Amino acid sequence: MTALDRHSALAAALGAFGVWGLFPVYWKTLTHIPALEVASHRLLWSFACVLIFLLLRGHLGRLLALSARQWGWLCVSGAVIAANWGIYVWAVAVERVVEASLGYFISPLMSVALGVIVLGERLDRVRWLAVGLAAAGVAWLTWHAGGLPWVALCLATSFALYGLVRKRLDVDAVTGLAAETCLWAIPAVALVTWLSVPAERSAVDWLLLAGGGAVTALPLALYAIAARGMPLSSLGLLQYLAPTTQLLLGVLLYGEPFDAARLAGFALIWCGLALNVWRSLRPRPAPAAAR
Repeated sequence: MTALDRHSALAAALGAFGVWGLFPVYWKTLTHIPALEVASHRLLWSFACVLIFLLLRGHLGRLLALSARQWGWLCVSGAVIAANWGIYVWAVAVERVVEASLGYFISPLMSVALGVIVLGERLDRVRWLAVGLAAAGVAWLTWHAGGLPWVALCLATSFALYGLVRKRLDVDAVTGLAAETCLWAIPAVALVTWLSVPAERSAVDWLLLAGGGAVTALPLALYAIAARGMPLSSLGLLQYLAPTTQLLLGVLLYGEPFDAARLAGFALIWCGLALNVWRSLRPRPAPAAAR
């Protein structure tokens, strides 16, 4: 791979995580519209954008070549990611950007936990400690707030489940998203028809609702480019740019509370993430027979 290819992959990764990090700014412009309607538009217009992308690249055949089993699992993953999108849009609308960012900090460790529970994977002591620190952070935040940070937990769980399903399918990111949004496009059209109030939607509203599809599809396409040209370890480190940006926006731009007690809970989770990243980057010892 040439230096230009590596630089292009890095630029694509920074673009993807930059757009994801700035998501609150975009969805804040639509807080006067019900979150379910916004999420339905997001799914519908994402399908339109990804379909156009596949047509332009001449890859529509990949969508048609999917097996019945793949379509079935993509229906499941589509439902999970649609729920994730809806919860996130709602969280931004009700000024819970900080809690939403927490969900994406927890998500990698939730994926580790699902690997143990669902796939029977075994963890070493470092990863058990990482998961334990994250659990302690969530417990602390729950005690401090007097209730579970359910927005963060729903976002983390749904995104981790989405990754688990997609990991078991040999389908590229863009084709998979096209299938997922295609399967749920009809319910989305029904919801948009039922919920939309044309007389109360300005031209700017309609433009922003339609633009939500491009805003959703663009970072995914950039991420797919980055994944082909960068080591997964490097990509894994960069992914934390998105929730970090969202956290800073929630605190500094939108004035959401972030006191010392909440910082302590986040710090426990960040320590767990740091251990998980360190363990991922650390070379595994060679088997005794190979030494």
